Amino acid sequence: MLNEGALVIYKGKPAIVKDRADGKITISLQTKEQVKVRDKDIELIHPGPVKDFKQIEEKTSEPAIREAWELLLDDEEGKPPSLKELASLIGGEYTPASAYAVFCAVKDGLYFSGTIDAISIRQKDEVTAEEEKRNEKLRGAQERDQFIQRLKSYSKKPQENHFLPIDSRYIQDVEALAYGKSPKSKTMKELGLSETPEDAHALLLKTGFWTSAINPHPGRFGLPVHSAEICPEEPEHEERIDLCRLAAFAIDNAWSDDPDDAVSIEKNADGKNTLYVHIADPAASITFNCPAEKEARDRGVTLYLPEGASRMLAPQALPMYALGLSEKSLALTFKIIINEDGNIDTTEIFPSVVKVKRITYEEADAQMENSARSEEAASQDTDELRAIYNLTKLIYKRRMSQGAVDIELPDVHIFFKDGNIKIEPVKSCRSSVLVRECMITAGEGAGTWAAERGLAFPYISQEVELQREIEEGLAGSWQLRKCMRPRILSTKPGQHQGLGLDTYTQVTSPLRRYTDLLAHMQIRAFLKGAPALSVDEVSARLGFSEAAALAAVQAERASENHWLMVYLSDKKDSEWDAVVVDNKGSRIQVIIPSLALETQVSLQKKVLPNENIKLILKSINIPRAEAVFIPKN
Repeated sequence: MLNEGALVIYKGKPAIVKDRADGKITISLQTKEQVKVRDKDIELIHPGPVKDFKQIEEKTSEPAIREAWELLLDDEEGKPPSLKELASLIGGEYTPASAYAVFCAVKDGLYFSGTIDAISIRQKDEVTAEEEKRNEKLRGAQERDQFIQRLKSYSKKPQENHFLPIDSRYIQDVEALAYGKSPKSKTMKELGLSETPEDAHALLLKTGFWTSAINPHPGRFGLPVHSAEICPEEPEHEERIDLCRLAAFAIDNAWSDDPDDAVSIEKNADGKNTLYVHIADPAASITFNCPAEKEARDRGVTLYLPEGASRMLAPQALPMYALGLSEKSLALTFKIIINEDGNIDTTEIFPSVVKVKRITYEEADAQMENSARSEEAASQDTDELRAIYNLTKLIYKRRMSQGAVDIELPDVHIFFKDGNIKIEPVKSCRSSVLVRECMITAGEGAGTWAAERGLAFPYISQEVELQREIEEGLAGSWQLRKCMRPRILSTKPGQHQGLGLDTYTQVTSPLRRYTDLLAHMQIRAFLKGAPALSVDEVSARLGFSEAAALAAVQAERASENHWLMVYLSDKKDSEWDAVVVDNKGSRIQVIIPSLALETQVSLQKKVLPNENIKLILKSINIPRAEAVFIPKN
């Protein structure tokens, strides 16, 4: 029978019985709240009377509890004590205070365990192990508190930072937040800082734990910074058409090391131009659901960062597939006959063997320029290059007549190597136009070829919404880009208004893009008479790989911005040439061509699109990838 004033335990907390009525017991909590409970909801630890909680506030000392434990441990009978017996042993008598002390000791679990109705005495080795564990936790708490204090001092005077080895362990939650691996950080919270990746990055830079050479952006998008590891099998011998008679050119940037396309030209018997687009042939040994295909599908694309590439296919596979790395290369050739009006007549696709010559855009331009100046300077290679270039001018003219959109915005290539950042403008070359038109033609021809055969295929379409009159020059290209709707990737052919084509796909980068590799696998299955993937299977692969590819695009853009900010970080008050591309509102939109950087500035005077202005760099925020410019007076 519970009397008024009895001390009980309710939900692990002490309570005092006030009264009993209608089968319910009213208890008072330390919060002064009164609750009606049943007998089974509470545990009696002392019959009372207890008037208020002050009677149990006096804590029994830890030595007294330990002494009682030692006495019981030495008791030869080893009989577990009752709550009343243990309270008397600890406090000298059974009182509300000593009873509550027993409850707390059992709950604490160092010397005693179990419940207040069945108290167990812990053995000496158990207590010793628990004490070591608690002491370690206490030392950890003290070390962490000291770390937080050091971190605050680091933020104030980063030049005087003296890191301790243990600091690297405690800063891990901040790094995890900065890398996007965790949404929270205990350290950031303790410092009163926002738990965002940008603020975590800022703290790491400010305290000196990180340098600006650390790029956290790939991690934030869940992307690996190492290349694929599964190397495909070498291609087996098969019948291939020998095209070594043709001059085949792999034209690319000087820094490219994974050439996957080359072009050739010849006249057919009817006098029509035949364009050959030779593409690396990884589908010769990468098949549906093989380990290398699955790894490529997971990645979506090769991730190109200023600090290096994270390849979709294992680097050791490049010598097997890339064009021009050996005397002869295996390729999947797209033989496209072009009519006099620049339209495609027919497209044929087949495995081939080609002899590829690798040249840069600048070298190709120089050869074509030399042949234009003097016939004596011309060679077979330059004649071939000029023939391809002239053909692509015809193709380009046809596309533009069909509503294609031509956008020319500044571009740069950013390198980070050996601790140095280098920014190189991407020059506009005639040969880059040549390559672009050949690749677009291959995409058009492949898309039409697949559609005619009812083959499930990764088609690309795009809408263009021209909503106002377009300016000339750089401002016009900037406006045109805003008119481009996001591309649509699906298994149904659709119009690509941006390119001025009725059907389009991409097939020219199977070493770099999974969708291109998927197209190649479908083509090869059809050519062999083997089962190709169904529409549903292709659609599922597209959805999965495109999500990964989108993450890579975002990571590449964020990484380039990061390195651009690092490049500018020591250039405060430097002067930059900019071009106005939009003058709506109080802030004007400008492009700094030498950096390919788009930003907004406040300008009091009226300016016109394409007008040149001078800007001064005032501040840089690397974690937020923000550069603030102001107009030069």
